[in-house]
Parts: sequence; structure tokens; C-alpha cells
Amino acid sequence: MTTIDFSPLFRSMIGFDRMAPSLENAYRTEAGGYPPYNVEVEDENKYRITMAVAGFAESDLGLETKENLLTVTGSRQQDDAEDARRYLYRGIATRSFERRFQLADYVKVVDARLENGLLHIDLVREVPEAMKPRKIEIRGDNGRYIEGTSTQEAVRAAA
Repeated sequence: MTTIDFSPLFRSMIGFDRMAPSLENAYRTEAGGYPPYNVEVEDENKYRITMAVAGFAESDLGLETKENLLTVTGSRQQDDAEDARRYLYRGIATRSFERRFQLADYVKVVDARLENGLLHIDLVREVPEAMKPRKIEIRGDNGRYIEGTSTQEAVRAAA
């Protein structure tokens, strides 16, 4: 296992204490590729996750958000008629799954819909007004410069 030391990066950052767990989670990505998915950028603050979940009904799927983690689950109940079928080739996967997505701060799920075997999850990033950058005007005292002597000049004058 490779160990990476991020401590030099953290020395110059203030308030990024949650970055280390995020980097660690990104390093430990899931190896499985089921179900396949796309992440689209629709706008600067709008995103869509599209998952291929053919064979699953709305009642078989679940979405849950907790903190900054979106979890999509799917479990299909096998009926006796399906178990009795014999297949020459079975390529349509209907196994249960759990897929997790790490969301950025202030990203919320606003809509989820199932169309033609595709699950579309719409996300929006809504930054609170208090957290948005704002411009601060710098005013001087009627445009005057601050007058004074440097510490070296003061030392020379005292000597």
C-alpha cells in the first residue's frame, strides 16, 4: 500500500480540516462497476447522476443522503417463476447493489426519477449568502498616507 504524506499541504490551509477524510475516501473508491453511471454537469451549480438500473422498479430503489454522502441502493425480490426459468445465457444483472457518491458542501438532491431503465438524480449546489464571497471596500483617512519613521531610523536617532 502506498502512503502519501499530505501534511505540507495542510500547513498553509486554514479551515480545511475535512479535506483529509475526503482524500482518503477518494483513494478508497469502489472496485465494482455495477450499476454503471454517468455524472453530468448541466450548469455551474447543477449536476445530474444517471444510473443504468434496468429491471428495477421504483419500489426496488432507495436514495438516502446523510451529511455529504449520497447512497443509492437497489434490491429486487426474486419470484419463484423467475427462479424456475432456465437460461442459455443470462446477461441482465438483477443483483442487489449499493453505490455511494461523495457530495461537495452545499450540494443537495432536488429530484430523482426513473425513466426507461435509467435513474436520474438531479443535484444543485446552493451556497448560503453568508458563505458567498463578497467585496469589501477599503477606505483610507481622506486618502492620506500614514506617516511615521521606520524602526531603523528610530534606533539611529536614539544612538
